[in-house]
Amino acid sequence: MKGLDILKNGYLEKVKNGSTTLSLLGRGEGIEFIKQAFQKDSLIVLFPGEESDVQEFYYILTGEIETEINGDKVVLGKDDVFSAKNLEGIVQFIAKTDVILLSISTAPAFHYLSNEINELRQVGEAVEKKDKYTFQHSTRVANLSVKTAAKMNLPKNQMEDLLLAAILHDIGKINIPEEVLKKPNKLTDEEFAMIKKHPGDGAAMIRKTAYADLADIVEQHHERINGRGYPFGLKGDEILLEAKIIGVCDTFDAMTEDRAYRKAFSAEYALNEIKSLIGTHYDEEVVAAFEKVLQQEGKIN
Repeated sequence: MKGLDILKNGYLEKVKNGSTTLSLLGRGEGIEFIKQAFQKDSLIVLFPGEESDVQEFYYILTGEIETEINGDKVVLGKDDVFSAKNLEGIVQFIAKTDVILLSISTAPAFHYLSNEINELRQVGEAVEKKDKYTFQHSTRVANLSVKTAAKMNLPKNQMEDLLLAAILHDIGKINIPEEVLKKPNKLTDEEFAMIKKHPGDGAAMIRKTAYADLADIVEQHHERINGRGYPFGLKGDEILLEAKIIGVCDTFDAMTEDRAYRKAFSAEYALNEIKSLIGTHYDEEVVAAFEKVLQQEGKIN
């Protein structure tokens, strides 16, 4: 049924980290739902957050934990709940038995531990190692994309998804032969057809993970406003905003770095080329925000 998700295997991804096992049960709209299993005598630590609006809730399914607050011992067990927001200092719990918690957090962080994301990042690194001219390309695109999104006042959860999608946007190029990626002259029609497959190939890889909701962003980053992009020829509002942002930042970075077939263009030249294609290739609001980022960083006057 549309709008209903059923998870029969119990988790999207499971990660074991020492004496702790974390199972991602759900994610979306800037929220993560996680089952956390701690072995007896494990330390459970809550740290003050850097962002004041972050909130975390914990529900104890089984087991018992203990802490000390203002000199008093506090013991929590099955069905007890604790939460954290604007912590003044570190809070430490000791697992008196094996413990299982359910947690909900408004600050998604599972991707830092995710084996799936790490494996996809490694694919991206392998792609960039194929061609010295694209080394660190995805990192630069991700950096510019998030800064552009900030100028557009996108909500935090959207920016977090944008960051991951931008880092992974070119992983589909792993299927393209090195000689095609590094070719110093014009590509044949057959070779360009290989290039045009990379957004879909990357999206297919992501759809096999807990981060399947990022796949459409990756798949659309070469779509263009006038419908002449690829792979689907989407137009205007059919294209996700995150994909439009990556599209602009991707183009800029490609133009301002050396390539096998040409030297890098200046930032000023690249931006003017992008601005000349507003309304046909690129979104006006995205380009305006991107220009502010370049001005702030001193890349243009």
